This record gives sequence, structure tokens and C-alpha cells, in this order.
Amino acid sequence: MKNPGVPITAVYPIMKSIVHKGFDIEEYFRYSSFDCNLLQDTEARISEEELERLMIAAANYTQDNHFGLHQGQIIELADMGILGYVILHSKTVVDALSAYQRYNVILCSVFTLKWEMEGDDVLIFFSLQLPGHISRHVVEEMASSLYHLINKLSNQHILLHEIRFVHEASADLRPYMEVFGKEPCFGGKDNVLRMSKDVLNYPILYSDSKLLGVFEKMARETKDELTQSSLFSDRVVLWMKESVPSFFPTLQQAAEYFTISIRTLQNKLKAEQTSYNELSVQVRKELAMSYLQKREYSIGDIAYLLHFSEPSAFQSAFKKWTGLTPGQYRNQIRVLDKKSIT
Repeated sequence: MKNPGVPITAVYPIMKSIVHKGFDIEEYFRYSSFDCNLLQDTEARISEEELERLMIAAANYTQDNHFGLHQGQIIELADMGILGYVILHSKTVVDALSAYQRYNVILCSVFTLKWEMEGDDVLIFFSLQLPGHISRHVVEEMASSLYHLINKLSNQHILLHEIRFVHEASADLRPYMEVFGKEPCFGGKDNVLRMSKDVLNYPILYSDSKLLGVFEKMARETKDELTQSSLFSDRVVLWMKESVPSFFPTLQQAAEYFTISIRTLQNKLKAEQTSYNELSVQVRKELAMSYLQKREYSIGDIAYLLHFSEPSAFQSAFKKWTGLTPGQYRNQIRVLDKKSIT
């Protein structure tokens, strides 16, 4: 099963936090080397690693050593898309948490959430399943937003009995008191929020069974679309398309991204009866045909967008792929459009 990454809308809370702090969002994009053109496609997705990188960059840019912690306090359910609306209209807090478990792939498939009872308390465990060290900004944003949303959903102030983090403590612990009303324990085995088990049965203030049915159907359909089984070559193609606005990836860059050797990458693709070169051609061809349907892009623009050395190189490649020059293909589309209108 492929890892679909996170929706581009996951960047919005970071943007909101930066604006909330009085900083310039365009300057932040330049600082973080983020291609803001990606935001124009609401269906686009980026990797969890890229989202983590953007949050670390935001913390450095704003010089907020507790950026993730503070961001969690201003997050809204609308920031979570369809999943947020399923949670919003669930009947109880435990139903909302269960909804997250069912549909987390829509938002972030590697963010895991589970809970278990211990005496009169419930322990809510949360983690991000990524290789390597996870930034504390990301983990603290999870804890802060989770606590904030449970309070908001139940319309009650939830008393935390304990907070535990795997990462080590920062120098200043005051922000944690302001957010949680309690100092966390650091350097533990798990990331945990402990509270009374009664919280699970608190009714949700905005619960609406009819709207829940509507949004849950949408969530199921989105989940099914995202979790269809996928080949390794599909993942490579998806990554290529995500990279193209900034650069057209080489075989070496692909191997580095998937943290495997060039030989292993080639063998995995060969096992699926394809090659890196074939996938490169496929991606460029699909994007070229898509761009040519948009009149605002000149042939030169498209050659530039697809990282060809010059327009003539693009025109030669396109004719090799389709038997038509880019201009002929565009004229053919125009003729077909006119016929469909008449």
C-alpha cells in the first residue's frame, strides 16, 4: 500500500501561525525554499518529511522555540478537511478519536493515535512513524492540537493528569504550563496524554447525525481512493510530479529520496517491467499534454516548466512521444473543442 503523504492543505496551519505572529508569508516561502505554486492545486500532496521540514523552517524563521506547541493552540477542525468535519459531528469524544483512527490516511497516514485504560484514567498515545529523528515541533503540535480540540469539542476544560514526551526538555518550560496547565515529563518511552476516562464519553457540542453521515461517506470514498494498492513505480511517478515544479529529478536523486541504492531502485522498477527512463518520459509526456490544454502557457513556457534545455528539445521530444509537434497537438485539441461545442 502506498504512502500518499499529506494534503497540501496541511501547510495552511503553518501559514496561519506565521501570519498570526505578524510575519510575512511570502518572505517565509523564500526562506524555506517552498514552491508556493503547489498551493494552487488543492488536490496536491507532499511528503510528511517535507511538512516536517517546513515546520522546522517556520520555527527558525519566527524564532519561536515552541512553534509546534503554539501552532496546536490555533488549529481548527476545518484545517483537517473532510476528516475534521467527521470529527466535528461525531457523537462523543471517543467517537471522534475512533473516526481519526479510521480515516487518518486522509490527513497523515503515519500519525498514529491509540488509547488504553489504566484505572480511572485513559492514556492517549500519539506518534509519527517516520524514519530517523522526529522534530519535537511536530510532536508537540500533535499534543497541543489534540488537547485543544478535545477541549473545544466537549466545550469543557479538560484537566490533564500527565503529559509525557519521548524527546528531551527545552530550556524554557513555561510555555508548556500555559498550554497544558502542567509540566510534561521528558525523555520517556512514549508520547502520552493522561486524563480521566470520563472524558471519552463527553458529548460533542456540535454533533449532528445527518451531517455526520454525509461527511463520513465522503471520508470513506477519499480513504478508498488513497489506500488502493500501489506499485513502487507509482510512488516514483508521484514523487517525480511533486518535484517537477522545482526540478526534474535524476536517477541519483530518486535513489537518495527513497533511501536505496541506484541498483536497488533499478531492480525494483525492472521487477515491475519498467525503468526510470520510461517513467521520466511518462511524467513529462503527461504533464506536457496537460499544459498544452491550457492556453496561457506558451510552448517555451512548457519547455521551461518541464526543465528542457531549450524549446526545440521539448518539441523534438514531444513529436517522438506523440507523432505531433506541440503546436499540432494544441491545434488538434482546439478543433475537437469546437466540434464538441457545436
